[in-house]
Amino acid sequence: MIEYVRGKLADLEPTTATVDCMGVGYGVNISLNTYSAIQGKEDVKLWIYESIREDAFQLWGFATKIERSLFLELITVSGIGAGIARMILSSMTPSELCNTIAEGDVKMLKQVKGIGPKAAQRIIVDLKDKIVPYLSETGTYDSAGNNSGAANIDNEVMNEAVQALTMLGFSPAPTSKVVRAILHDNPDIPVEKVIKLALKSL
Repeated sequence: MIEYVRGKLADLEPTTATVDCMGVGYGVNISLNTYSAIQGKEDVKLWIYESIREDAFQLWGFATKIERSLFLELITVSGIGAGIARMILSSMTPSELCNTIAEGDVKMLKQVKGIGPKAAQRIIVDLKDKIVPYLSETGTYDSAGNNSGAANIDNEVMNEAVQALTMLGFSPAPTSKVVRAILHDNPDIPVEKVIKLALKSL
């Protein structure tokens, strides 16, 4: 299994990248997020998903592991293939996608080409619980999918607090923001204290 490819960026288009690894050029399908992240770079590293079918062998590459993880979650949803998953990840950043699913925003998902109301509902129903760890672990992402807000935060405490509050009925997206802010200001407090403080803000 190919985990990642690293080498010279030989060619780049909005949907494909060719990475030269010791004289072998790997053609990799990419999203617009990844295109923006690697544009202008000479050396790149792409996290890979291999799609192997009887009639085709394709590589799908991502500038960050979080984007690849979300891609893998999307293609588990019935009716969402690799092409549609890439379209979704080209239409919004990883952070925007997580928040859209967590908030049940069908309207936002329907704006993606190829996504109708039923497909949008399936994505939300199937992935709403699965994306909670991504909300907890990643902080805020920029347009390239790079983490910009998780420094000095105890991810284990973050996860436990968000999951507990989600089980109490609070929406994951705003809950994650509140818990992150609490831990940013009080990085050493225990999870039960985080939950108590969050309950006062939610």
